[in-house]
Amino acid sequence: MRFQPKLLSTLKNYSKEQFYADLMAGVIVGIVALPLAIAFGIASGVTPEKGLFTAVIAGFIISFLGGSKVQIGGPTGAFIVIVYGIVQEFGVAGLAIATMIAGVMLIAMGLLKLGSVIKYIPYPIVVGFTSGIALTIFTTQVKDLLGLQTGELPGDFIHKWITYGHFIGTINIWSLGVGIASILIIALTPKISKKIPGSLVAIVVMTVIVYLLREKFGVQNIETIGDRFVIDPSLPEAASPEINFTAIKTLLPTAFTIAMLGAIESLLSATVADGVIGDKHDSNTELIAQGVANVVVPIFGGIPATGAIARTMTNINNGGRTPVAGIIHAGVLLLIMLFLGNLTKHIPMACLAGILIIVAYNMSEWRTFKALMKNQKSDVAVLLTTFLLTVIFDLTIAIEIGLLLAVVLFLRRISETSSVSIFKNEVDKADYVEGNLDTEKLTVPKDVEIYEIEGPFFFGVASKFEETMKQIGDKPKIRIIRMRKVPFIDSTGSHNLENLIRMSRKDKIQILLSGVNEKVHTTLIKVGIEELLGAENICSNINEALDRANQLLVSKK
Repeated sequence: MRFQPKLLSTLKNYSKEQFYADLMAGVIVGIVALPLAIAFGIASGVTPEKGLFTAVIAGFIISFLGGSKVQIGGPTGAFIVIVYGIVQEFGVAGLAIATMIAGVMLIAMGLLKLGSVIKYIPYPIVVGFTSGIALTIFTTQVKDLLGLQTGELPGDFIHKWITYGHFIGTINIWSLGVGIASILIIALTPKISKKIPGSLVAIVVMTVIVYLLREKFGVQNIETIGDRFVIDPSLPEAASPEINFTAIKTLLPTAFTIAMLGAIESLLSATVADGVIGDKHDSNTELIAQGVANVVVPIFGGIPATGAIARTMTNINNGGRTPVAGIIHAGVLLLIMLFLGNLTKHIPMACLAGILIIVAYNMSEWRTFKALMKNQKSDVAVLLTTFLLTVIFDLTIAIEIGLLLAVVLFLRRISETSSVSIFKNEVDKADYVEGNLDTEKLTVPKDVEIYEIEGPFFFGVASKFEETMKQIGDKPKIRIIRMRKVPFIDSTGSHNLENLIRMSRKDKIQILLSGVNEKVHTTLIKVGIEELLGAENICSNINEALDRANQLLVSKK
């Protein structure tokens, strides 16, 4: 197993200048991560300090062990919906178990080298997920933005909006003003300075204003974090949840959702980062690091974590080029939590709602969504299916159906590129695949048929091949199956080929294979087809196959 954290390679030629750049980037990213960690923790249905614990612990582990130089890990908006649902149904203990199982799954994915496979999930599915999550996050923040007195909200999307409609008369103008002002500050701050995070400016400004309104002017109906939560800024104690077979069985589908979502988001973030800094991350090492982080974080009361693209880009834009920046970011967050943690109770909930609405807007990718709607019908169907499943049902169903759609689309496209041809009179000579550049025609002897399979010989093509054989209905003395353009063969293909050989023997028809590459040949040996057919009947190219066919015809005569 090739497990090589980027930290080890980057420290070999590490310089003082790079440390200063990483230090600056780490401090800035730590400050940027503070309001987001608090907001994600609260929106996920846990206490704010648990969002901070996650950012500190996961941020350190992902940078220390990860396969990307600049990836910043922590809680992200993508997990809000799934985490909130788990907490409501299974409690915090259930969330801890599901997160740990997901961590084990991520480690297994890395060990099995599935990193490169996950990166190729169809783009419409990814956009459908993220757009659906964005709309769901926005929906969850309407209550705090408007200051509605709804009580406990229902879990599903449609009933949330019905509840908002019933309680629209309870809008709190002060909360609405704080929320809108927060959104405007976040949107306008980059126009003044791109280095200062708008979310932090919004939190500082609105917290001061709300504090003054409450203390000096007696405005008490603006809810703050302290009104809803008792914040404990001290270091968390390690406590492993009680894991049993029943809990694992119940939470396995949810854990799979967390693992897949974490893998997709972290690898997409790392890929985007590669394009900016001109580097190449190690997908499998990154998955292992994400897995370790998600196994450790629940022990200290944290929530699921993954690579965060917004914080990763902030790191890059401020000069971070090694995992040291990510480690420093975790240290900065830890210091803020320990020494300034008590001040977070004064942050208004409407301000956090404004921050999350901006996060949802950035996640929505509405321009990309709009552009994809102009693509072919299959892409539009996949996009809308994953989007609607995410919004109306839940992310677990959306990911399961989305991955199933991805597999079906992949198989369909592979099947479309694969073909089966038949030659009875003449056939092309062996081309470069079989080591011969001559493209002249070869004469096919009487009583010989040549079938050429182009593309992977998997179960879809195996069925197509079988149908072609049945449609022709001829009974030649020799059938040559030309496999020069078959990159691999699966168990169904092997089974169909074996059946063909056995059925042909009953009809006194000899099967010859031509142009079998080394990988396919190895498979044929393993499944016993070479032994069944005879090594002399597996030829390296069409010339040899036709010579062998002529020998057999002469011997039969």
